[in-house]
Amino acid sequence: MSSKDYMITLNIPPSLEDIMVDSLLMLEAEHGFSSFQVNAHHHENKGLSLAEQVTGRQSLIRFQMYVSAQELGALLELLRQEFSGSGIQYWVLPVIEHGFI
Repeated sequence: MSSKDYMITLNIPPSLEDIMVDSLLMLEAEHGFSSFQVNAHHHENKGLSLAEQVTGRQSLIRFQMYVSAQELGALLELLRQEFSGSGIQYWVLPVIEHGFI
């Protein structure tokens, strides 16, 4: 494994889930991706519904995808083109090890 392998994580509004799945499938990486519902907690109420403000959590969909350095640039460019201004939060971490057990 090279040190140029990454895990990208995206937190997106549930309304974008189907569109994101379609976009990621078009850019299908060798390892695919995972998605699941998460609750985000933040001190700012910007963009939260009244119910989310009361409960103190925002429902989001998290996508995680293992990519190479070459795939990472193309993925980020695709996301910027297709989802500009949509408030998607992302972060990229180096992968130290991966495999199957």
